[in-house]
Amino acid sequence: MLTFLLNDDEIRLTECGASDTLLDFLRIGRRLTGTKEGCAEGDCGACTVLLGRLHEGRLVYEPVNACIRFLASCHGCHVVTVEQLRDPDGGLHAVQRAMVDHHASQCGFCTPGFVMALYGLWMTDPAADVTAIETALQGNLCRCTGYAPIVRAAQAVLAAGGQAGDRIERDRAAVTARLAAMQGARVEVARDGADRAILPADVDDLAAVLDDHPDATIVAGATDVGLWVTKALRPIAPAVFIGHLDGLKRIEVGGDHIRIGAGVTYTEAVPLIEAEFPEVSDYWHRIGGWQVRNMGTIGGNIANGSPIGETPPLMIALGARLVLRRGALRRELPLEDFFIAYGQQDIRPGEFVETIVLPRRGDARVAAYKISKRRSADISAVAAAFRIEVAGGVITAARVAFGGMAGTPRRAPAAEAALTGAPFSAASFAAAGAAVLDDFQPLDDWRASAAYRRAIARNFFRRLWLEQAGGDQPVRLARAAGD
Repeated sequence: MLTFLLNDDEIRLTECGASDTLLDFLRIGRRLTGTKEGCAEGDCGACTVLLGRLHEGRLVYEPVNACIRFLASCHGCHVVTVEQLRDPDGGLHAVQRAMVDHHASQCGFCTPGFVMALYGLWMTDPAADVTAIETALQGNLCRCTGYAPIVRAAQAVLAAGGQAGDRIERDRAAVTARLAAMQGARVEVARDGADRAILPADVDDLAAVLDDHPDATIVAGATDVGLWVTKALRPIAPAVFIGHLDGLKRIEVGGDHIRIGAGVTYTEAVPLIEAEFPEVSDYWHRIGGWQVRNMGTIGGNIANGSPIGETPPLMIALGARLVLRRGALRRELPLEDFFIAYGQQDIRPGEFVETIVLPRRGDARVAAYKISKRRSADISAVAAAFRIEVAGGVITAARVAFGGMAGTPRRAPAAEAALTGAPFSAASFAAAGAAVLDDFQPLDDWRASAAYRRAIARNFFRRLWLEQAGGDQPVRLARAAGD
């Protein structure tokens, strides 16, 4: 039986299809129409709800996109919609009142999604500055007001405080206990018998399930699989949901290596990124919007094999190895070898990505960049990542990887060869920028032309040099004073 909390109610479902979405359940099944459908692809944020889940026994609330969140994945969670928000006297919640006071709503269609994203920020980061506010709103689009009044509303409600009196905070212990009682056993539900969703009890049970269902669709965060359903109308049953498995969410930092569970979300990886690879923090926070980063997983982004996924170029440049598991058997391979051709990965029936293993960086210099049509919450036209080692003014080792330049994420061997053994100088990076043109024959598509992609790839080496040389020449536009 599928069991979860929806606002104050406990929901128990004996029938649920693999591709049933949380949004449809809320709007059609429960008539909670404050949650809107805008894009149906996790891009606009109009469907934002707050999802509470247990992580290592701790209750964590995060904004997520209900349009691409499958209902089955809500087992053992607490779903909070905009209808639940109110102050202790039954009036508007402080976040809603701030939106009214600062004229931050016009047509109103997107407003509930903004409210829920700001509610999530208000609860989790009460000291958020403007940059943090804007980061939290990356996944919410507004066509009417512009964002300045929404940011002002956020600043006002954050300054006012009051989180301790909020009902989520007051009820945290009780909700934690109710969710804990829902954990622990395998859950299987279906619609019409065949449209089946399976939630394994743990990672070992996952291996057993995939042995029995080797052709099942594995669903982690659904930030891509969700679009298979909402846009392509593809069947995904039987679907095996893994986003709840704590055993796939562990990060272990050792003396020589870092081990990252395949189920670690982008948000859960932020402390690791900022501690070990702070140079790529900006790149990391441009992957999707906040809602997508709360759902999407590193392992899912890799396993999906998209040539424009942003995780693989960075992980390849860092020297990642992949641990694949089937049953009790595991095999390990360099991440770049996992990608065979467009849409084809080296994964066998019944296997799943279990762990990503990274060598510690040592003294290596690391960078990652992307170009997209929008700065935030947009798919890359081209992404690139670099790991270079320098000793005595000479580049002793270089790993360079690109996404969007070929049918798979790939290293750039000619560019790497041009850098390795060369002086650490502008001329060496210019030579590598020229050499990278021999590494790829990119395609023209609606995101970018082949010529534009080649120009971007070359210019990334110039940017890398400007950053690494430590000069005072700016490499990105800065916010003007007073903006």
